[in-house]
Amino acid sequence: MLNPVHYAPEQAVVQPVAEGDKIAAIVKAVVRAADAWGLSNAEAAALFDVPSATWGRMKVGTYKGMLDQDKVTRASLLIGLYKGLRLLFNGPLTYGWPKAANNGAGFNGKTPVQVMSEGGIPAMMKVRQHIDALRGGM
Repeated sequence: MLNPVHYAPEQAVVQPVAEGDKIAAIVKAVVRAADAWGLSNAEAAALFDVPSATWGRMKVGTYKGMLDQDKVTRASLLIGLYKGLRLLFNGPLTYGWPKAANNGAGFNGKTPVQVMSEGGIPAMMKVRQHIDALRGGM
């Protein structure tokens, strides 16, 4: 089992984002991570918890909506995971790890993408903390 998520009292509350330029930058970063990891549109939409049609608009750069607290949190976790993997690995696992079956504790043979999609934000936090711990950051 992945270690439980520990909340630090000094953590800032994630705020919704309504400014178009900020939304575009956040969405572009999430799309870039999803593309690098080779996620299908359905996988990426599930991780970001949006309908496939919305993910399609995000992917082509025509998304005009707001990003609520949930989406900003998901984006932060995905972008942090992307960065952590780039710092941890040098080679195929840099981009392949999220879709590789993992027999480690907490994964039970599932891929990190499956674990995160099924478990939502709490699972995304655990996977992100797992990578940070492997990097020696915890």
